[in-house]
This record gives sequence, C-alpha cells and structure tokens, in this order.
Amino acid sequence: MHHNYVEIRHSEGISMHIQLAQSTSTGGGLGSFIGILIVYLIACVPLALVYKKANESPVAAFIPIWNTIVLLKIVGKPIWWLLLLLIPIVNLIVVIILYIELAQCFSKGTGFAIGLIFLSWIFLLILGAGDATYRGPAGTAQAA
Repeated sequence: MHHNYVEIRHSEGISMHIQLAQSTSTGGGLGSFIGILIVYLIACVPLALVYKKANESPVAAFIPIWNTIVLLKIVGKPIWWLLLLLIPIVNLIVVIILYIELAQCFSKGTGFAIGLIFLSWIFLLILGAGDATYRGPAGTAQAA
C-alpha cells in the first residue's frame, strides 16, 4: 500500500512524518472543471433564454463582456455603462438598476426586480422560459 507521506528519521531514534499534498492532476482537476462548467451553464442558460426573447443572440449570454453589452442594449443603456461595472460599490448600484429596468422591459414589477437582484438565475429563467414578453427598454412598446 502506497502512503502519501515522507518519513524522516533522526540518528537518536526520533522520526517525523510529513504529509504530502493530494494529487489533483487528473481526477480532481477534471472534477473541478466539470463543476465550474455546470455552475457556469446554470448561470448562462437562463440569460440566453432572456436574450432570445429580446431578439438578441442567445450565444452572447455565454461570452463574457459581450453578455453585459447585450444586457445594456436590452435595457436601453449606453455601452459606456460597462465601465461603471469596473468601479467597486458603483457596480452594485449599476447591477441593481439594470435588473430593475430588465424587469420593466418585460412589464414586471418591483417584486420581480427584487427577485432578479437576489435570485437572478431563477428569475432570469422565469423571464426566459415563462410567458413574459419583451416590451423594449423601460417597458415601452417595441417597434415591430
């Protein structure tokens, strides 16, 4: 049986065992990758459904930065708001504003916006897979 430790013996009969780190070169690394991929998909798939309803490319939901640019477009905000997301504390306020306005784009109220803020992937799934209709920025009628 192979042990994951090294034994060091001193000339006076004192010995010490040093535990070696567990190897993650194969199984652990692959398991971590699969876990991260699953979490990423859980976050992106609902967003892709929302993008599809807003007549945007669902692929954008899976690509960092582009997904935020598309969200800004859907809620009618200028692209320079992307820079606001790089500023600590300000980014939290911007995300709250984006989710409130996203709810309004689908004619949803304050309660739904609060759900988007605190349980975003669940409420994005409700928007994307439910019967909500995209009305344009701030819920205005969308041109046909």
